[in-house]
Amino acid sequence: MADPLHVYDAPPLGANADWTIPQNWEAFSADEHAMWDHLFARQSEMLPGRAAQAFLRGVDVLKLEKPGIPDYRELNARLMAATGWQVVAVPGLVPDDVFFDHLANRRFPAGNFIRTPDQIDYLQEPDVFHDVFGHVPMLADPVFADYMVAYGKGGLRSLGFGALHKLARLYWYTVEFGLIAEPDGLRIYGAGIVSSYGESIFALDDPSPNRIGFDLLRLMRTEYRIDDYQQNYFVIPSLEHLLKVTVETDFAPLYAQLEALPDIAIADIVPGDEVITHGTQYYARAKG
Repeated sequence: MADPLHVYDAPPLGANADWTIPQNWEAFSADEHAMWDHLFARQSEMLPGRAAQAFLRGVDVLKLEKPGIPDYRELNARLMAATGWQVVAVPGLVPDDVFFDHLANRRFPAGNFIRTPDQIDYLQEPDVFHDVFGHVPMLADPVFADYMVAYGKGGLRSLGFGALHKLARLYWYTVEFGLIAEPDGLRIYGAGIVSSYGESIFALDDPSPNRIGFDLLRLMRTEYRIDDYQQNYFVIPSLEHLLKVTVETDFAPLYAQLEALPDIAIADIVPGDEVITHGTQYYARAKG
């Protein structure tokens, strides 16, 4: 769900009905393993003091510091022991119903390719580094792991309400680009941030973006951008709060309420916001 576009309309040749494919770990080249090692070293050096404690614990529990692209046979043994989740390889972005079904059943679909040197800081489709380094450490946390199951089940229900575009915002502003308030300050846990060197700095340090306290209705009214750093970040008080709100909310009347309310434009501050940082928006304005 990192992008609304899909690469395929049906499982490609060699894929199973659920779109999974063999990881075929032995086929990764030395250059591809070297790219993982470069990206891992770069992020690992700067994330302590920036990433959420749950993320840092997950990196340690899953032993991601081992050189090379992780072999899912080893990774899944550790992840299953921690929270019952597993990583499955897919050929690219998959249809929403397939994606939600995997999440609801504690399977995380991961792209089976890694970026090239000319894509090192930006690529449109998530690769194995974004999916595994960015997402999987949080899945080793029991609370966040349960949140992702709840999101998957909620996603399947949302298809019956025609409300996917609203629910996608919850994924975007939490799973991909979420911030959390910890005792020592704001920290990043969203995969789109922790897997990006530039946004790991921007999300916490730059005066440009708004940082707003998490409110489910407000968040699900808020538009987002897929082509650059975010102009809004939503801050949860804890993973427990995120899970509790998601599990206890009846989304059917919420979707009806959302249909009656206008969307909130990117970068807008509205009455009722818990404004942690009222951003200057200088970065976005300077780029036009």
